[in-house]
Amino acid sequence: MSGVAQRRLAWRLAWRYLFARKDNRFISFVSMFSIIGVALGVAVIITVLSVMNGFRTEIRDKILNFASHGEISYFAGRLDDWRALSDDVLRDAGVVRHAPLIETQAMLSSEGAVRGVYVRGVDPELEAGVVGIASNMTAGRFDSLSGGSFNIVLGADLAVRLGVGIGDRLTLLSHGRGVTPLGTLPRMRRFTVSGIFEIGMSQYDRGVALVALDDARALKSYDGEVDVVHFSVNDVFDAPRVAERLRERLGADYLVRDWTQRHRSFFRALEMEKIILGVLLTLIVAVAVFNIVSTLVMLVTEKRRDIAVLKTLGLRPAAVLNIFVAHGCMLGLVGVFFGAVFGALLTHFLGPLVKSIEALGGGPLLSPDVYPITEVPTELLLSDVAVVLATAFVLVLLATMYPARYAARLGPAQVLKRE
Repeated sequence: MSGVAQRRLAWRLAWRYLFARKDNRFISFVSMFSIIGVALGVAVIITVLSVMNGFRTEIRDKILNFASHGEISYFAGRLDDWRALSDDVLRDAGVVRHAPLIETQAMLSSEGAVRGVYVRGVDPELEAGVVGIASNMTAGRFDSLSGGSFNIVLGADLAVRLGVGIGDRLTLLSHGRGVTPLGTLPRMRRFTVSGIFEIGMSQYDRGVALVALDDARALKSYDGEVDVVHFSVNDVFDAPRVAERLRERLGADYLVRDWTQRHRSFFRALEMEKIILGVLLTLIVAVAVFNIVSTLVMLVTEKRRDIAVLKTLGLRPAAVLNIFVAHGCMLGLVGVFFGAVFGALLTHFLGPLVKSIEALGGGPLLSPDVYPITEVPTELLLSDVAVVLATAFVLVLLATMYPARYAARLGPAQVLKRE
């Protein structure tokens, strides 16, 4: 029998063994659970990775609603001629919008409440083109921040903690420049709440206040200077390349950072968590693969006499090995296929499923006081699915090696003598 004929025979026998189980229902039972185990493992990994991708995308979008794609500052301190710098920025093809910023820390006090905040001085017209604060206003108007008005826009949680609303007045205390025998005296200024925004992340909604650019200059005794010029680009993932071109153009006196650098540790932590979860959940598939090993060992034991007869008729050991490798791979492929389908469906319907569970439980699974996202987002990436399916198939292929090699080494004489 030729090698090609033997390979065809091996696949035909493997296919036959996959369905011919009337004589041994126990092996059929174990095979079924092997397929179910692999399918569940693959589905769980795909779903968890999709949730991780969804969380990363949602958090990134929320961060970029407040933080720009990139920013430029001066190592020596303030940016004196920021308008000329902006002209240089605009000449770069990757930058679509830019805006100046003045940044400082301060204390806000109202009747019975005091909070430390991060204060941003902004130009509302320019700022609206760089970040999405204007589209996240829940009360008041973002363009109410005009120079000399001493209006202030607060995060939603900050407004609640201060107990203020639109039209209420509060006091801002910032670091002063005047030195007296008693030390540095703080600057105090009364502001009127003219707007409230809600980004959806506590670090912004609870700890940020916005004032007009000219009002921030008055607080810091600036004369036309700003602290930072930040910008946006067409493609958020193109920001690192744009920042690199700006570094080359502006020189070593300027610090240019994109959003991937400013939030590097956070996104690295998310990526590391995704990798670790993927590795740990792969153990579920590994446990299911042990069932395939058991199935093949029992199948080899049951078919010892058939193997001996086939070898006596001239079937090569390699062909015997192929029979059981193919049979194990068929079991694994069925499990991997159904796992991929079930994982994709579970990912798609996970949001409504979680809402149904929350309705039955009477409360959110993700508390807004703890988590920056209150819904369970999902994002199914084909690259993740491909990696999961390939990993699962490799584990299945490795699981077939020992039983298949054991079958290939069986000696016909010894087996038939015992029969």
